Amino acid sequence: MKVVRTLYNQVEHLVHEVAKFGLVGVLGLAVDLPIYNWLVFDNPLVFGESGEGMLHHKPVTAKFISVFAATIATYLGNRHWTWKHRERSGLHREYVLFFVLNGIGLLIAAGCLAFSRYVLDLHSPLADNIAANFIGLGLGTLFRFWSYRKWVFREEIELDEAEHAPGAGVPGVRGGKAAVAGTDGDENANESTGEIPAIR
Repeated sequence: MKVVRTLYNQVEHLVHEVAKFGLVGVLGLAVDLPIYNWLVFDNPLVFGESGEGMLHHKPVTAKFISVFAATIATYLGNRHWTWKHRERSGLHREYVLFFVLNGIGLLIAAGCLAFSRYVLDLHSPLADNIAANFIGLGLGTLFRFWSYRKWVFREEIELDEAEHAPGAGVPGVRGGKAAVAGTDGDENANESTGEIPAIR
């Protein structure tokens, strides 16, 4: 029964993390999508008429810019909400790792976009958004969730582990282990008083 309870708690905890990560991802998409479509199609709302943005002929470059902006938002969301209970290993380390791993996720999305543009020769807003923000984003999100949990936001620290260790803070207990009567405890006591140990 204890094993089942432990497994249930772990699954429940993972589901909560996935839900929070998904909502933060929606926030990132709300930053990424308008910037990309504005740079490429001069229409941040995606729907409606589209034209040629300042980076219309450089969609991969536009994708790098939009994802960079979204990364800042998703880092703050994941650090201070999704995995706020996890160990803090230093802002510099976390930020570098987050951007490196997010860069790999970006390469996945950019690769899908480049394949659609330059191999399949598809140039419409719909094709771009399906390739980059549906297929590429989906694959990149799976990679990000796994890698963030493993390397960026590591497992939570058991802060009270030492304080609640068996025997912690109890007089006469060393390292959580009490001296056994008739062995070291009696011998040390007899040595300090000078008495001869009683033979039992």
